Amino acid sequence: MAARRGSTFRRRELGKELRRLRERKGLTTKAAAEAIESSESKLNRVESGHNQLPRVRDLEDLLVVYGVTDPADREHLLSLHRDSLSSDWYRPYKGFMPSGQLLYVGLESEASAMRAWHSQVVFGLLQTENYARAMFMTAKMVDERTTEFIESNVALRMARKRVIHGDDPVELRVILDEGALRRVIGGPDIMREQYEEIEKLASLDHVSVQILPQALSTYRAPENFVMLDFDAGFEPVVMEDGSSVLAVTDKPREVWKYTRKFDAMREGALAPAKTADVLHRLAREIDDY
Repeated sequence: MAARRGSTFRRRELGKELRRLRERKGLTTKAAAEAIESSESKLNRVESGHNQLPRVRDLEDLLVVYGVTDPADREHLLSLHRDSLSSDWYRPYKGFMPSGQLLYVGLESEASAMRAWHSQVVFGLLQTENYARAMFMTAKMVDERTTEFIESNVALRMARKRVIHGDDPVELRVILDEGALRRVIGGPDIMREQYEEIEKLASLDHVSVQILPQALSTYRAPENFVMLDFDAGFEPVVMEDGSSVLAVTDKPREVWKYTRKFDAMREGALAPAKTADVLHRLAREIDDY
């Protein structure tokens, strides 16, 4: 599998290197930001990979502050900056994304493997268009969302499925709580279509779906989360899906914590070979809900 290197990856790579250089110089983010006439919050977002440096002059000034004089080192960082400025396919949806999602979607597009746990609803990359739309519509009045917001989010969700169906698909491992599959979204017909979609995707060689039975007394993580792995030894990241904010981190302690959670639930869940049988049973029972 070829290494994935999109603009989000480059932006994150540049940010991590700038943080390393700043810390080596013994500077705070506030001091470094003041040196280039910027703000501490902006530099923090650059170092975390959320934002890019809009001007090459800002990067050149930072390199002077950090004492980077080697031509090869400077050119490498300037190259990362150039690559980080390219437009991504998901940028038109930026205004409709909650905090943290822009970074996450960019990283998702570049991951080589994903492990996900969802307990309340079907995991996004497994959702059908009708299921996703019905889910957003259910909360439309409560969250005061516009039709444009809903349709843009549905379109984004469907476009994100390209990581499964592309020429270089991600290796996807998903654990779903049975409750997420029993929770009716949009009605019986939409649910039956959703069960068929999960079965179809789970039949792909690079996709595995396990179901954690409701009746089983075992560990269940209280939060939904996704772990992303990358090629070329780049650190994995974890995304915790909150109610309105997506928290993305690559801290080893957090990655290890969620790895333990996923492995514990994988051990308790039904084997992937059982998934189709469960889905067929749920499809037969749906009219009785």
